[in-house]
Amino acid sequence: MARKTTPQRPARKGAVHPAKSGKSKIGKSKSRASARTPRKGAKPKPWTPAEVEEAFRRFAKANPKPRGELEHVDPYTLLIAVVLSAQATDAGVNKATPALFASADTPAKMVALGEDKVRQFIKTIGLFRTKARNVIALSQKLIDEHGGVVPPSREALEALPGVGRKTANVVLNIAFGEPTIAVDTHIFRVGNRTGLAPGKTPLEVEMNLERVVPDQYKRHAHHWLILHGRYTCLARRPLCEKCLINDLCRWPEKTI
Repeated sequence: MARKTTPQRPARKGAVHPAKSGKSKIGKSKSRASARTPRKGAKPKPWTPAEVEEAFRRFAKANPKPRGELEHVDPYTLLIAVVLSAQATDAGVNKATPALFASADTPAKMVALGEDKVRQFIKTIGLFRTKARNVIALSQKLIDEHGGVVPPSREALEALPGVGRKTANVVLNIAFGEPTIAVDTHIFRVGNRTGLAPGKTPLEVEMNLERVVPDQYKRHAHHWLILHGRYTCLARRPLCEKCLINDLCRWPEKTI
């Protein structure tokens, strides 16, 4: 005896079976979401000159006269503080340098103090042994080649023991008013995360910032970006809800 079969209901004209179309509500919602938010790892759209101008206009309005947080009284003490700050926090350096500078605030006094005593003053700072050796060596070189004065030249600064491009840029910017941008971990993160000046190396980020930052803002751009990375665009959990430039930022994982 033949089994009865239920007749198939004829499909409506123009209808497409979901299995054949490959589409579903879930897929549709995903496609809309991906259209709104760039995929993680996707190359962000570059900032326009108008957007860069607007970002630094906001930074300048919020903090017209930014300054570095390392305590110093002149170019020499600034140079020493920046050398000591490598792989250390500004707060940690500021705890050690007042006593050090009270004993030696010139190259001649520092050399006379000696490496052993310098180590005792800065032993709470990371890599203090190497840094103490560099402090004495660069102080001696300042005496021998520059009359005990910090030179306002990148080439001369980078020739000093313990001084690299970042340190030279900080000294040139703060001590001599040069529009240099010293790319530390904060600026490197901000430049890449926001899409403002992406780069694979600190030098690449620096060159890209030099290219995009308007001239009238270059003098203080270094400080604005460091402070932004230190207090707002944090490494682990950026405070996007407090960010001055969150509407311009290209980061696809913004919290707002």
